[in-house]
Amino acid sequence: MFHIVLFEPEIPPNTGNIIRLSANSGARLHLIEPLGFDVSEKSLRRAGLDYRQLTHMQVWPNLPACFESIQPLRWFAISTRGMQRYDTVQYQSGDVFVFGPETRGLPTGLIDQCPVAQRLRIPMLPGNRSLNLSNSVAVLVYEAWRQQGFIGGQ
Repeated sequence: MFHIVLFEPEIPPNTGNIIRLSANSGARLHLIEPLGFDVSEKSLRRAGLDYRQLTHMQVWPNLPACFESIQPLRWFAISTRGMQRYDTVQYQSGDVFVFGPETRGLPTGLIDQCPVAQRLRIPMLPGNRSLNLSNSVAVLVYEAWRQQGFIGGQ
């Protein structure tokens, strides 16, 4: 089981899509405030459909409170400024993947707290700014789950 952490997410449909991803992959979802929306918003419900009841989702006031509860052995900062390609890592159950807000990405200070080898990036063509947040989460979670043999999936 993996943990997806959305640090200050801003766009409800992205979070709704990630709720659905979490339900289908068995990953736990953690949202770090402030959120750019109310978790009861119609656009979030529409994107997540009825999957909210099928996932483990929790809202936290800040990242330290989240980490205090999870007690991660390893956490990864996912950023276009990451040093390590996401597909070169051997993932382990319990790993935590931290993604930044859609318009700003993770703050530099937070990335700096993460060990260099755990600052991950997803390759893109030169000159492009970023991938959609929900697509990035899907790419990473499915690679990690694939490495685990899709345990629990069918």
